[in-house]
Amino acid sequence: MVRIVSSLSAILLTGLAYADTCSSLEDISIDVSRPLELSYITEQNEYWSTSCSALKPSCIIFPKTAAEVATIVEALNNNTENFAIKSGGHNPNNYFASVEGGPLISTQKLDQVLLDQETGIVRVGPGNRLDGLAAKLDGTGWTFVGGRIGNTGVGGLVLGGGLSYMSAQYGWSASSVLEYEVVLANGTIVTVSATKSPDLFKALKGGGNNFGIVTSYLLQAYRQGDIYGGNLAFLRSEETDAKLLKAVRDFTEYNEDHKAAVIVTAERAAINLVDSWIVFLFYDGVDVPEETFKNFTDIGPTLNTCKVRSYADLMASSNWVIVEGSIVTIGTETIPLPSVDNGKEVMDALHAHWRNVSGTVMAVPGIVASIAYQPFPKRITQAARERSNDLIDCDDKVHRMIIEMNYSFFLPSDYEKMGRTLQETYTGIRERVLGWQEDGTLENDVYLPIFMNYGFYRQDYFSRLRPENAEFARSVAMQVDPEGLFRNRTGGWKP
Repeated sequence: MVRIVSSLSAILLTGLAYADTCSSLEDISIDVSRPLELSYITEQNEYWSTSCSALKPSCIIFPKTAAEVATIVEALNNNTENFAIKSGGHNPNNYFASVEGGPLISTQKLDQVLLDQETGIVRVGPGNRLDGLAAKLDGTGWTFVGGRIGNTGVGGLVLGGGLSYMSAQYGWSASSVLEYEVVLANGTIVTVSATKSPDLFKALKGGGNNFGIVTSYLLQAYRQGDIYGGNLAFLRSEETDAKLLKAVRDFTEYNEDHKAAVIVTAERAAINLVDSWIVFLFYDGVDVPEETFKNFTDIGPTLNTCKVRSYADLMASSNWVIVEGSIVTIGTETIPLPSVDNGKEVMDALHAHWRNVSGTVMAVPGIVASIAYQPFPKRITQAARERSNDLIDCDDKVHRMIIEMNYSFFLPSDYEKMGRTLQETYTGIRERVLGWQEDGTLENDVYLPIFMNYGFYRQDYFSRLRPENAEFARSVAMQVDPEGLFRNRTGGWKP
């Protein structure tokens, strides 16, 4: 169903062709904030990376409804300005959700959470962050398939796919979207579902910001009470390295309890000589089978914060991972899970590569380097396919692992150097995987897409999708945005 935006918008914009967006909207009842205003300064500081905060938009626009977003899009069509759309600001790639000299559209005020208590169907605005959304649903008996860090914005998470503690039960975050409300490039507001614009429905699941501005998501939530979760911390040693790498490999293959999830992260920093492991544990319930996390707890953590708590409490307690006041770079690779026989060789070599590369930048001011090993078992793809089609389109031939690499640091002058370091880190992993596939150490014929939510801007997301899905995304983008508003004037990977 298409609802044509009120002709009032067109009347208000008459004669404003080629005027800048900020000026054309200031006389309308849409909130526009200019530099030096408090709301501008506050919103501009709400990025995970200070490199994004350093890019200064000409104004920040705070729409409250889909109709206001449509009016903004109409104004953009009357000029040639670059622009950006921001949900939580957690993507650290410059220009993906940030802009220099053009308008920034903040979804902050599109923060509705409307739950049907009987069905668990909830309408969620992209201005919500995961911790805020969890707090709003706390006590209802329902939960959403969100990410793992509370400060993450809903909009960017879901459009990139969204990996969750609950993915083995329910698939990607995007898998549980029943309907999108979207403002297209021509300013129309459309409802998109499996039966209404099904091609666009699929393209939005893992397609990023290429097809329009999503103003609300209709999500299927799921029954949930208290959960068990927290962190294990370990001091680093070669013995601990080997044990944790084996534990996460084994968990990926042998865990059959879909309520259980882990992330195994190594951290190192020059400050205080940090060199440690932090393991994230999650169980969707309060009665955790004794063997579920035994491979990790038996290693002997120096700290264990795991406990029975609400999901909202877990989300609220997760934001310590954000290194405030730092420039952040994130990259990723996907690997086939090595066999039991080859596991030690592969996992030890990948970790040694990370330590070698990260060791070259320990003198960079403010440096914190981390690598996260995240299980991607067959069950996640099965759960995703049970719910809907998506661009990621993974098969359940093999278990996989998603590896996330992060570098944070203080000085803008180190940005290019650290970008090269990150690139060396993820390309080194990719080259080793390809070599092992060639010599038979790893299974050869395996589809290995890049996970969008963790991608570095130099990684070509769409080229790592199945060719037919990359072409499908291109064709849908041309259908809904033939003039290239989103393709040519805002950042992100383009199909």
